[in-house]
Amino acid sequence: MLSRVAEALYWINRYVERAENISRFLEVSEAMALDCPPGSAEPWLPLIDASGDRELFDRIFPKGGPQEVVRFLVQEQDNPSSIVNCISAARENCRQIREVITTEMWEQINDLYLTLLESDHFWRLPDQEQLHEVRKSCQLFYGITDATLSRDLSWQFSKLGRLVERADKTSRILDVKYYLLLPSPEEVGGVLDELQWISLLRSAGAYQMFRQSQQQGITPKAVAEFLLLDPIFPRSVRYCLEGLSKSMRVIRGNPVPGPPDDLECLTGRMLASWSYVRIDELVAQGLHEAIDRFQSDLNHLHGLIDANYFVVASPIVEPADTAAAGDSSPSPSTVVPASSACAPA
Repeated sequence: MLSRVAEALYWINRYVERAENISRFLEVSEAMALDCPPGSAEPWLPLIDASGDRELFDRIFPKGGPQEVVRFLVQEQDNPSSIVNCISAARENCRQIREVITTEMWEQINDLYLTLLESDHFWRLPDQEQLHEVRKSCQLFYGITDATLSRDLSWQFSKLGRLVERADKTSRILDVKYYLLLPSPEEVGGVLDELQWISLLRSAGAYQMFRQSQQQGITPKAVAEFLLLDPIFPRSVRYCLEGLSKSMRVIRGNPVPGPPDDLECLTGRMLASWSYVRIDELVAQGLHEAIDRFQSDLNHLHGLIDANYFVVASPIVEPADTAAAGDSSPSPSTVVPASSACAPA
């Protein structure tokens, strides 16, 4: 498989997964805001922290409130991770590899792109309906991809991008709750505290599955254990790492004699670390610190994937092109990666 095709497939799925996650985060926050005091920034600003774009948001909206948070995450052109920009970048990558993806995949991402960029009717809908439509459209793209794409290397790189992004967002939203949203001692176990944990589960699409698997009340430890260590929930960190490991084995093909390379070592170490640990140990050692280490490892993993499979030798720049050589912005004929992929929390 060509390096540029593998990279495009990886980023298409990262972008669509990111847009779907943001739309779900905002949907849940819209509902939760009804239970918060009027004019409160809760639960809006934590979404910016979960996306890892707080510095950029503060620069664009110094006095940002709920409406500014929604605009920043949905439409802001200066935010490379806004829903509109994610779908635009995913569609551009799909356009470049039309011969590799299926017609149904192209039609779905193109329809969503045209809805966001050209449909006045869509932007007149209430916020909840807009977000619901984006989430459904992204999920439909997943379903079409799963139903129409052959399980070859194209599928494996698509799966790789989706799982890296999913593990990133699940760990980030959990870290925000533990580190930034801890209630005061008198609120622990109260109504607002329980609503926050329910909203966290809904943000990860995990509320119903958590209720089915846990025959107990909603506690911080139980929620953290489910989102980090559950082996069968498709958005848990452990499940994502198992999927990543399987895809990497297929992509590498037959094992090469000799010691494992850095990518294989890191993939195996991350999977082992999150498969053979108990939630009590993580909490005792500091959950924020554990998630922070995971974010750093995930960032390193992305860098190794990029270096091993996506980076190609740079062409020699002739003297006449020296003036243009300093422009690192992607041209229309190149893959469009995210500018802040897997940045540590």
